[in-house]
Amino acid sequence: MHSSTGVLRQPKAVWATAGASVVAFMGIGLVDPILPSIAKGLDATTSQVSLLFTSYFLITAIAMLLTGFVSSRIGGRKTLLLGLALVVVFAGLSGTSGSVGELVGFRAGWGLGNALFVSTALAVIVGAAAGGSAAAILLYESALGLGMACGPLLGALLGDASWRYPFFGTAFLMAVGFLCITVLLKEQPKPARRTSLLDPLKALGHGGLASAAISAFFYNYTFFTVLAFTPFVLNMSPYRSGAVFFAWGVLLAVFSVLVAPRMQARFGSLKVLGGSLLLLAVDVLVLGYGDHTTAVVCTILSGAFIGVNNTVYTELALGVSDAPRPVASAGYNFVRWFAAAAAPFLAPKIEEWSDVHVPFVVAAVTAVLGAAVVAVRRRALTAKAQELEVRHATEDGVGVFAN
Repeated sequence: MHSSTGVLRQPKAVWATAGASVVAFMGIGLVDPILPSIAKGLDATTSQVSLLFTSYFLITAIAMLLTGFVSSRIGGRKTLLLGLALVVVFAGLSGTSGSVGELVGFRAGWGLGNALFVSTALAVIVGAAAGGSAAAILLYESALGLGMACGPLLGALLGDASWRYPFFGTAFLMAVGFLCITVLLKEQPKPARRTSLLDPLKALGHGGLASAAISAFFYNYTFFTVLAFTPFVLNMSPYRSGAVFFAWGVLLAVFSVLVAPRMQARFGSLKVLGGSLLLLAVDVLVLGYGDHTTAVVCTILSGAFIGVNNTVYTELALGVSDAPRPVASAGYNFVRWFAAAAAPFLAPKIEEWSDVHVPFVVAAVTAVLGAAVVAVRRRALTAKAQELEVRHATEDGVGVFAN
């Protein structure tokens, strides 16, 4: 399905964009190992600290309506640089926070920058890559997996000294990415038509894209319950927590890039996605009710299912809609990122209202709901996929999919 040879023979501009993408994805899991340390350092509750994810992804979701609007007017390169500049500023400011309220606010600004960068990066890689879109998508998926694996590790290594250092570290790495893209990436061609703010919402009128987005919404709730709530349940030192989520991220990367394509070729995308979602539901249920060792094992194991799901969802959403890729992307991501904002906020609230097990029961139910949408809307999700692949391969769009 993917050619590893094509992936390795890329222009410097592609490697610069992919490298900055790694750091951008590192920012998602960076705070995982240091959540308890932040809570202690800023005298904040679990619910308050979980808002670091909620503000980040809420702004990311809303910004999805803006990314195509912006990039279709100023071009891909300038959109990337604007996003990187915002991340550098707000990641640096996050490290100076004197209260949890300040930190939540700065993370929101960081989310805006990350949305502009991440939503544009794949389109830029596709436009500049050698070897076709398949090689470009594989490179992007590799950047995602590497970033998700290294984020918790960097957070642990720097956060062991102070919870502030990982934020300064991210700002520095993104500044390096800014310089690399400035020097190595030429401006990409702008799309023939400018994107309006309402175009992504109109694209969701397509049954297949709407089905993919709704299923991904339920899945993302499960995903971010694991990512944002589990560190409090494990209650480990930054080093130990970082090691757990590094192993989680390695499995995510391996299954996303190497395992998922082979499983899709053998069993078909929808069977793989449905089965993986059901296995993820079982995994988080056992995580919630098991002892500490079981919880650690299930947290790491969830990375495998999440890696498979990420790849299949991206390819589904890329192929199912008749809207241009950038527009379909924005609508799809607008829906699913709201779940990433909701889960970190609701999981600790549900624990306060009940007990520590119930948030994982809810997460298991949402994974099953995601699989149910795939099963019920099977025909809509497979319609036109092959026909549209040919059309999409010739488009010069900006702002494709962020996993």
